[in-house]
Amino acid sequence: MPETPGLPPLPDELRAMLDAVRRVGRPRLVGGGVRDWLLGLPSKDFDIEVAGIGFEALRRALAPFGASDIVGRSFGVIKVRGEGGSEYDFSLPRRESKTGAGHRGFAVEPDPSLSDREAAARRDFTVNAIAMDPFSREVIDPFDGRGDLGRRVLRHTGPAFGDDPLRVLRAFQLAARFDFSLAPETAEVCRSMAGTYAELPVERVWAEWEKWATKAIRPSRGLLVLEETGWLRHFPEVAALRGTPQEPEWHPEGDALTHTGLCLDALAGLPEWRESPHARRRLLMLSVLAHDFGKPSTTVRAERRGALRWVSPGHEAAGGPLSDAFLRRIGAPLGLDPAVRALVANHLAHHHGGETFTDSQVRRLARKLAPATIGDLALVMAADAMGRPPLPYQVIIERIDRLKAHAEALALQASAPRPIVQGRHLVGMGMRPGPEFKPLLDAAFEAQLDGAFSDEQGGLAWLKARTP
Repeated sequence: MPETPGLPPLPDELRAMLDAVRRVGRPRLVGGGVRDWLLGLPSKDFDIEVAGIGFEALRRALAPFGASDIVGRSFGVIKVRGEGGSEYDFSLPRRESKTGAGHRGFAVEPDPSLSDREAAARRDFTVNAIAMDPFSREVIDPFDGRGDLGRRVLRHTGPAFGDDPLRVLRAFQLAARFDFSLAPETAEVCRSMAGTYAELPVERVWAEWEKWATKAIRPSRGLLVLEETGWLRHFPEVAALRGTPQEPEWHPEGDALTHTGLCLDALAGLPEWRESPHARRRLLMLSVLAHDFGKPSTTVRAERRGALRWVSPGHEAAGGPLSDAFLRRIGAPLGLDPAVRALVANHLAHHHGGETFTDSQVRRLARKLAPATIGDLALVMAADAMGRPPLPYQVIIERIDRLKAHAEALALQASAPRPIVQGRHLVGMGMRPGPEFKPLLDAAFEAQLDGAFSDEQGGLAWLKARTP
């Protein structure tokens, strides 16, 4: 099987499967894997569409290659598990027809007789409608997806695009992941679909937001797609940022949504964000998105430094409940709420601490941030500082670095302080559990945060000095 320069070799186990399938059908590599390879990006996403063969014949051809799961006989999809946890999706070409409202309102009918063009026509965007012959490595591109890859444009494949509202959110996350713009005619179709958002199950909404939050290289592109299609209104916490003024001396870049987009792009460009685990990337991106949610409700004209200026006093605290509301709206896991809320509410901590931070300030900050960390907050604050071009941000970054160094010295960059004095210590001193335990334990923890003691021996000495 010859390899085309620039395209990755296929795994040996997949080659064997394709050889077996070729004897009875016409396999094609399809979908996101082909798109990513043509963009020069790594991908382990192997989807194979096999024409000219029925479902049972395809199942028999794949049976010798280990366990196979029939994902949906009615959809004509078989998932084959390879060695080392790899998975390969084999499917039949299929026709889809709209039968009802929403993302699930489709009748799907496998049709092995479809041509390459007919099979590609059901896909959302031209860049996702490119197929490849796995043997000759011929690129099969009936809708000029390669041209749109070069133009960095998302263009819908055909009129069926308007049948599925989820495709607008796919445009949102794909634009952010690949730094693509939306074709004008596709934006127009999306605007005509804005009223169908309520048909989407919240779990599908979250799936697209999660891809945006973990895979974007230019997150602001996604927000622009939502805005130009009229879909931003479905996320009012974000939409309210547009038109919220900021003081030009401190924010020459424009309104609060422009600032947020620049902050998001700055975060995506930080090596530490790109190298972080999936869950941390998600937390940080959503926190930066939400960091100024409190500005629309708090922004006023007031005198500062002898002149009337736009100010947003208390917007950090005001943003916490709004971040909760937004995360519920998009169906995010409940476990994200406390960490995002804490990062939003404390994103200006580096301004409130002065040029230096005391041990007590760092301990208390780490405590307030939990389950997020000072390391997380440092990235959110850095992105915020970088989102105000052309203002320099190096002085602020240096202040953030001092906070990080102080937290590291106290072993608190990645965790919150834990109470040293526990109930068992009170019992060991002969006290019986009762209502007086909690106030005493709370006072001990406050003393620990203030630096009165730093180990168990010191904590016991503190206790003994305050108990009969």
